[in-house]
Amino acid sequence: MRMIIVGGGQAGRNLARVLLERRHQVCLIEKDRARCSLLADDLDAAICPGDGTHVSVLEAAGAREADCLMAVTGVDQDNLVAAQLAQGHFAVKKVIARVNDPRNAQTFRALGIKDVVSSTEIVVQLIEQEADSAHMHLIASLEEGKGEICSMTLPYNTAWESCALKDVNFPKGTLVISLIREGELTIPNGSTVLHAGDELVAVAEDKSRKALRKVLGELRR
Repeated sequence: MRMIIVGGGQAGRNLARVLLERRHQVCLIEKDRARCSLLADDLDAAICPGDGTHVSVLEAAGAREADCLMAVTGVDQDNLVAAQLAQGHFAVKKVIARVNDPRNAQTFRALGIKDVVSSTEIVVQLIEQEADSAHMHLIASLEEGKGEICSMTLPYNTAWESCALKDVNFPKGTLVISLIREGELTIPNGSTVLHAGDELVAVAEDKSRKALRKVLGELRR
């Protein structure tokens, strides 16, 4: 795939290196001429000197033929402009923008940039998941965080020992899609009997995750 990266800082350099290892064609746009020389020595990628917020520079980098553009500079305003140009002017299929200040993520989305990445937000989410969801693990996010696929292992003294799945009072907006017992995966139904140590994989709306953890974490009295 043809990839364009706007921003040759640490994030852009590391991203380019990973994409090159996966055999993608990479063009990296960087406005600092001295840094361009260093990048050219370090990476087997096309280096395009210039400002990625300018149409002419994006044109020279091949934006019209690009499959994906990633704006990862250290300036949120530049990332927004580059992403909007890629999406609106060049109709790039996939556009990803980095936000350095997570407070700007909602603004980016409101202005039409769907794929927004915030390293700060990701770290905070990981911490919150560890604190709020002991024994529950996030497998994947769905629809920009509106839903999740998560798993939870029933504790040894679970209140649901020998209960049928249909008897569990699952919160609205959740659906159990698989059960893993002693390393074997099965697709459960309402009559499936639960036991301590079972790992349940469920799809849950974001607002239902904590309620799901509470239900599955209930202990025998």
